[in-house]
Amino acid sequence: MLPPLGLPMVYLVDDEDVVRDALAWLLRSRRLLSEGFNSAEAFEAMLDALPESSRASWPEAPSCLLLDVRMPGASGLTLFERLAERGITAALPVIFLTGHGDVPTAVAAVKRGAFDFVEKPFSDNALVDRVEQALALSAEAINRRREAQAKSQSLADLTERERDVMQLVIEGKPNKLIANALGISVRTVEVHRARLFEKMNVKSAVELANLLREQGQG
Repeated sequence: MLPPLGLPMVYLVDDEDVVRDALAWLLRSRRLLSEGFNSAEAFEAMLDALPESSRASWPEAPSCLLLDVRMPGASGLTLFERLAERGITAALPVIFLTGHGDVPTAVAAVKRGAFDFVEKPFSDNALVDRVEQALALSAEAINRRREAQAKSQSLADLTERERDVMQLVIEGKPNKLIANALGISVRTVEVHRARLFEKMNVKSAVELANLLREQGQG
């Protein structure tokens, strides 16, 4: 069982203090935590300051990004593209905040993978509803990533003999043929097979083969 996810976090990137403050207040009214940044560069600096060992697993709690399209320095669209290059927009869905003239840009961003855009002035309730939907999507993406990492670790933890048995199991060999091939008893094969299935959290050779294909090992 994986440990529970941490508290959801909403990141706010907007160059106007008053906008960030208003958004933070709105989110607090729905019991949501937030953290504000006054530029795309400031947000990227936060990411770059993360320990290298934790960058691949960030964010570890459900998160989303409310991102202004037009800002001094790097634009919101530029930041979105950089985040996509980092491979974190699945776990960090992006909602663009746009003025009327920025709608075509925001629509193009959604086609490239942004979660949504909200045009200013926006409905408070509608915006927070979309934030909560984005956080739910983030949680799903983080759990998929954690499950994949756990399966990779389980595979790495197999002994050499368990790997030998695994290869013959996924080839569909019965225990007696596996025992003959490896020069061990049928009972020993049964023990290795049971431990293999337990470690990989599968109940059949078919499930094991499918899992290995998902891991790129099949």
